[in-house]
Amino acid sequence: MSQSMVRVEGLKKYFSTARGLLHAVDDVTMDIEKGHTVGIVGESGCGKSTLGRTIIHLLDKTDGKIFLEGEDISDVKGKDLKRVREQMQIIFQDPYSSIDPKKSIRDTVKEPLKVCGRYSKAEIEEKTDMLMDLVGIDERLKYSYPHELDGGRRQRVGIARALALDPKFVVCDEPVSALDVSIQAQVLNLLKKLQMDRNLTYMFVTHDMSVVRHISDEICVMYLGQVVEKCPSKELFKMPLHPYTKALLSAIPSVDIDHPNKREILKGELTSPINPKPGCRFAARCPFATDKCHEPQVQREVAPGHFVRCCRVEELG
Repeated sequence: MSQSMVRVEGLKKYFSTARGLLHAVDDVTMDIEKGHTVGIVGESGCGKSTLGRTIIHLLDKTDGKIFLEGEDISDVKGKDLKRVREQMQIIFQDPYSSIDPKKSIRDTVKEPLKVCGRYSKAEIEEKTDMLMDLVGIDERLKYSYPHELDGGRRQRVGIARALALDPKFVVCDEPVSALDVSIQAQVLNLLKKLQMDRNLTYMFVTHDMSVVRHISDEICVMYLGQVVEKCPSKELFKMPLHPYTKALLSAIPSVDIDHPNKREILKGELTSPINPKPGCRFAARCPFATDKCHEPQVQREVAPGHFVRCCRVEELG
């Protein structure tokens, strides 16, 4: 645990609905090493963003443990929660709706510094200038309002705000999905530079496999609230083991017209995340499912550092 920035054990987040409990995050166990980036991928609705928000206490967990540098922060409250939140921040997906339209860019970046109560007025002004320069916001724009900026600059404001209190761990919740491709590259390069300069630890939530490959050290593949595969990024693209992961990777467009990817088309209906039955939640769409797949599944280390939640993984090769 000494090498982990964040560790979660059996983390669960359920939401009450009229039909029962929606299992948004269900029994997730994972480590995120200091200075590393763990990518969280999966289709929409699989629980990626909910996992990140539960870890940083934007959502209350239903069950499980959360550790920050070995400290159990699962149930922190009051002043301890405020301290923890300063160390764990988030960059939101939508740079348009996540910034107050009534505040200038400078006031938006300045706000966390004022709220924490640790800085004098002079220190706040100095640190605000430093943060805006750090993320590449021109001085001429510091009194602009959000509607006067393009999406890339707005996201830079969101990054500056997230870094204002010098956090150790940052959840990047699809921070480039709302941006043009050329701007995406600029923001990704900025995030990687900031990570190197500040030794930041990231959880990078995305549905874009090319983006997650570019930025992540490790990748977790989620399906209906559960992590079905976790391993180093290069290994996942070289040797995916879970049938769902293989289907995800087969959907990546190939630039090699002579050797295009062989698409694996998933059939069957999605299992409901409301009161799901025991067993593999992918079984209804998996072409290799057997009766064993309807028994409770556990996450197993099938190779060094390679974890899979599938009872047939050895058989399938």
